[in-house]
Amino acid sequence: MWRRKRNHPTIAEDLRTFYPRLWRYALVLTGGRDWADDVAQTACLKALEKQAQFQPGSHFDRWLFRIAQRVWYNEVRAQAVRRGSGLVAIDSADLVDMGLDADMSYFARQLLTQVMALPEAQRIAVLLVYVEGYSYQEAATVMEVPKGTIMSRLAAARSKLTNRLAEAPAETAS
Repeated sequence: MWRRKRNHPTIAEDLRTFYPRLWRYALVLTGGRDWADDVAQTACLKALEKQAQFQPGSHFDRWLFRIAQRVWYNEVRAQAVRRGSGLVAIDSADLVDMGLDADMSYFARQLLTQVMALPEAQRIAVLLVYVEGYSYQEAATVMEVPKGTIMSRLAAARSKLTNRLAEAPAETAS
């Protein structure tokens, strides 16, 4: 399991296995497939360049997520204005399991649309805690914020999602 501490890291091999999770994290950070590709690939390069800085016994996934987050923040700082809205159309994201029945697939797409519309910090917290299964403290470590901030972001995200999803049927019925 990736959350376990690694005593003898093999960075190149771990990157190959871990890349889908890294890309998903980059997609949530950036909101777009192209940017997610760039951030994930740059994070992998930086991880290979800085593999001597990886401390045996620490968590590889947290280390790599922090690298990706820094790559993204540096990119945002380098560009005064993000391209467009920065969000990807859900049909283009390929994140919803197409094996779901029609009703569940529709609900999953609605939920994913609403999650991607959340502010960046809330989107990342939702991904780390609800998708990746991190504890509040682990997510706080990855995002380099206090645990209470993660809890606050998740509460705000749940509230927004609840309100938006409750309003969605009324909008489609009109």
